[in-house]
Amino acid sequence: MRLRIDPASDVAPFEQVREAVRAQVEAGDLAPGFRLPPVRALASELGLAANTVARAYKELEALGVVETRGRAGTFVAGAGVTRALREAASAYAGTVRALGVSDADAVEAVRRALA
Repeated sequence: MRLRIDPASDVAPFEQVREAVRAQVEAGDLAPGFRLPPVRALASELGLAANTVARAYKELEALGVVETRGRAGTFVAGAGVTRALREAASAYAGTVRALGVSDADAVEAVRRALA
């Protein structure tokens, strides 16, 4: 993730963060499911107050650009997550078929991996 804040800009820092993240998501530079840095870490990196970054994240969430998953963090949202899940499942199914593993064993392997 590439962010740069222009302290001389008339645009508020939280708006600069919000728009930079939004632009990177729209350009495809930040894919659905990408985990954004924690608020405090990004604030420290950019030399901003944590509340400034938190406001940008909150506005991005209101716009549907990101989603907060509690303590797990903030992630880029979007239909791309569903597509990526389908693609991963399809690739897994192809590998399972190539290995000659039964459906039941394949599903059990997934359950164990998710546990």
